[in-house]
Amino acid sequence: MTKYVFVTGGVCSGLGKGITASSIALLLKAKGYKVFMQKFDPYMNVDPGTMSPIQHGEVFVTADGCETDLDLGHYERFIDVELNYTSNITNGKIYSSVIEKERRGDFLGATIQIVPHISNEIKSKIYEAGKTSNADIVITEIGGTVGDIESAVMMESLRQFRNEQKENNTFFVHTTLVPFLFGSNELKTKPTQNSIIELRRVGIQPDMIVTRAAIDLGDTIKQKISLFGSLPVENIIEAKDVGNIYEIPMNFHKQHAEEIILKHFKMENKKSNLIYWQNLIDTVSNLKEEIEIALVGKYVELEDAYLSVKEALKHAGYKYNTKVNINWIDSESLENPNVDLKEVFKHSKGILVPGGFGSRGIEGKIKACEYARKNKVPYLGICLGMQVAVIEFARNVCNIKDASSREFEELCKNPVIDLMSEQKTIINKGGTLRLGNYNCKLKKNTLAYKDYGETLIKERHRHRYEFNNAYRDILEKNGLIISGINPETGLVEIIELKDHPHFIASQFHPEFKSRPNRPHPLFTSFIKASIEFKN
Repeated sequence: MTKYVFVTGGVCSGLGKGITASSIALLLKAKGYKVFMQKFDPYMNVDPGTMSPIQHGEVFVTADGCETDLDLGHYERFIDVELNYTSNITNGKIYSSVIEKERRGDFLGATIQIVPHISNEIKSKIYEAGKTSNADIVITEIGGTVGDIESAVMMESLRQFRNEQKENNTFFVHTTLVPFLFGSNELKTKPTQNSIIELRRVGIQPDMIVTRAAIDLGDTIKQKISLFGSLPVENIIEAKDVGNIYEIPMNFHKQHAEEIILKHFKMENKKSNLIYWQNLIDTVSNLKEEIEIALVGKYVELEDAYLSVKEALKHAGYKYNTKVNINWIDSESLENPNVDLKEVFKHSKGILVPGGFGSRGIEGKIKACEYARKNKVPYLGICLGMQVAVIEFARNVCNIKDASSREFEELCKNPVIDLMSEQKTIINKGGTLRLGNYNCKLKKNTLAYKDYGETLIKERHRHRYEFNNAYRDILEKNGLIISGINPETGLVEIIELKDHPHFIASQFHPEFKSRPNRPHPLFTSFIKASIEFKN
């Protein structure tokens, strides 16, 4: 029978519930158990796909094409398991599903209420994850904080879920803040106490408290939390601030977090296999070299808008014992005619242009592409980063001066990037992009083929516009290499340049498949070329 771990948070957001959930999942997997993960978000959006990345951070995409919260990226990177549509549930999805059932007449004329109809729907999503994944343990993170109006029905559903389960089938982990007041030079437990009270108010007793603090708690503080929380002191797990998030699972392991959970579940405490993770930490802690990569984006004021890209760069750096420092460049700033690009990129050994939507900052991204092409700077383009590279090449090499994308100029004369044919009849924006895994056939004797070492690959997508094959001949004649194509549709997936040490761009998002101990080949080759680059 599947066991269920729920991770809630109190006091404030940003405490690291996602990292806590990921760390627990990793430790349980290291014990030999099959784990699966979910994120429940209380907002009313059906998914984060149309939400501003500046406010919400990146949209992570699963292999089956679900647009999800960025925490699912953490989940996949920690446990190296492909998640799916059952892994990201929002209030919007829940209410939409219930309303759809009511419109069909599924409830036989009943009055639809928050309890039981909405709460039953929430519980069904938890059960579905357990059933479809066939996992030994499902770990569900609840977004927001206890006491929020938005999450009230989710908390009520969890209370019901625990009551429906056999004894010892559920485990509640509550993350809280223990702030340090510099004026009095002491840690304060009152926020944690109040957070636990709020959790109990909705009928849930935590089984473990994970405390976020800047310094060690000390025995006195832990005993105090234990007293007010009505749980053993050993069930107080410290999540002290660390320099690298990949250290957190080992910190939890030293405090026997996974053993406490398994004991509660009455499951065998198998031997842990954490050698690979400790090796990763040792590598990260002893990086010998440093390198700067310029990331030219339009949402750089919030680094989490490019979270998976940032992590993928780090992963690639680990392979070469190198710390990757990112030079965050607002693409709009490059549109100033007086900007000195040589000065902007003087310390950068490579240029990366990530994905994005809309016309803002596009000409700045095109200028970054041009600089990388002309100055032989290693370049990696992702999604929009491939499209702007095509536009730049068409304008400045093929002399198609008005080349553009219909996304930015609907009536442009030369749309080298065009709306995908299957997108032309779509009106709604949410969940309608080309999403998830698609095949890509690689051309031999190309950089892409060298990177992957195989002919047929599968990568995740999130886009609405594509390379216009009507311009393929003229672009190829002028030196553009089409190195990857979707074998079913002919969609151009990867481009490269002749006579350049490393210029490659993909329509898909390779960052979603990068793992700390298995970096993505497009990122590793990019970092290798950047290390070797002499500017």
